[in-house]
Amino acid sequence: MNKTIRHTSVFVLILVLALLGRATWVQAYEGKALADDSKNRRKTIAQYAQPLGNIVVAGSPVTGSKKTKGDDLAYQRTYTDGELYAAVTGYSSQAYGATQLEGIYSGVLDGTDDRLKNPLDAVTRKQQEPGTVVTTIDPDVQKAAYRALGSKKGAAVAIDPATGRILALASTPSYDPSKIAGTTDGDTWKALTTDADKPMVNRALRQPLPPGSTFKLVVAAAALEDGLYGSVDTATYSPDPYTLPGTRTVLKNENASAPCENATIRTALRYSCNNVFAKMAADLGQDKVKAMAEKFGFNDDALDVPVRAYASAYPTGMDKAQTALTGIGQFDVTATPLQMAMVSAAIANDGLLAAPHMVSEVVDSDGDALTSYKDGDTERVVSSSTAEQLRSAMVTVVEQGTGTNAAVAGAEVGGKTGTAQHGENNSKTPYAWFTSYAKDPSTGKQVAVAVMIEDSGAARSEVSGNGLAAPVAQKMMAAALK
Repeated sequence: MNKTIRHTSVFVLILVLALLGRATWVQAYEGKALADDSKNRRKTIAQYAQPLGNIVVAGSPVTGSKKTKGDDLAYQRTYTDGELYAAVTGYSSQAYGATQLEGIYSGVLDGTDDRLKNPLDAVTRKQQEPGTVVTTIDPDVQKAAYRALGSKKGAAVAIDPATGRILALASTPSYDPSKIAGTTDGDTWKALTTDADKPMVNRALRQPLPPGSTFKLVVAAAALEDGLYGSVDTATYSPDPYTLPGTRTVLKNENASAPCENATIRTALRYSCNNVFAKMAADLGQDKVKAMAEKFGFNDDALDVPVRAYASAYPTGMDKAQTALTGIGQFDVTATPLQMAMVSAAIANDGLLAAPHMVSEVVDSDGDALTSYKDGDTERVVSSSTAEQLRSAMVTVVEQGTGTNAAVAGAEVGGKTGTAQHGENNSKTPYAWFTSYAKDPSTGKQVAVAVMIEDSGAARSEVSGNGLAAPVAQKMMAAALK
């Protein structure tokens, strides 16, 4: 063979092999990445080619699908009671993607998840019937939370202490995901994303704020576990007024006439004595308070329920005065309503914290489980004795103290109020908090709740945990126990 022809043939063969290699690479390795690319129109077409699977609450779907008029997107997501459940479902939009449960389980809900396919379907990439996401939400508790929050800016969470099942997850103001589900909803999207009240922010999971005096439960738990005080009825060494260590700043109590000097933990929780818990945190030191906070779930940046919650924070690197301020839930302490519900849930559950979750299982079109979430997957936070003492003190708060608006007839109810400073030198309207638990001795039902009111429109003098947040918790607990 002519040398030139031979060289040319070899070169052409190399080009062919390179082309085949590249084609194989694209098909075998890059195919999935290209298919999953958000800019790939075919992905969106496939997602909305058939009715989507549903997100279910108490056996009934709170989502649906409707046929579109023309276009290459055959179906569009719809929602039942969209504003009520938006904090749970998130949205699925043809133009703006998907969030929360809609986003996490998008492949199951649109039928493209590989677990829905048999081996032949995996080869042919045939789209299967979609699956279903089954939530743990109790519609009665969810409605009680949403209606009680009303026009207030805030959030509420309810948890079954024994199982970790999230029974309610509400955030207000809310929005209707149906109104941004299509491709022509730009005006509504702009209005929602530029609204100063941020209706699309899930305040229950994703807006940590200073928890105020509700954090005193964590400090009390640390003191009892450490042995700093033998019981909730042991007198503390707590001067009133109390000067922050190393400063001339005097920490005041909200009720100047309350018996806070050297008060027991029970009395200090009942009257929400700042001097007691600031001194207690300073005496324990930041490391011990931080360790207890983290047992309850603070500083966890991977808390998935399965939607990821923003981490609630307990800081480090503080001086003694700053540590004292953390004892009353100020300085750089922040918490979500989910986190404060977890605190009450662990105390209610004899010191065991059950992993919180709002999905019980994900199933295929035949009802076979693809993913199941365990109930009662627990970790010990405090001893049974400490939990029992804290419950007793929390009951005193509701029966005789600052949390009387949370009482539920016929039930054991314990709680803790909180009013957290907001703005430099507390220049803005404070946040109102309430965290609690309730047990029905006749049925064994129980629930843990946390409520945060960011802004109610009330005058500053009218802002309190008992006045604004406790009534919301009361309605939620009553609904859970009925």
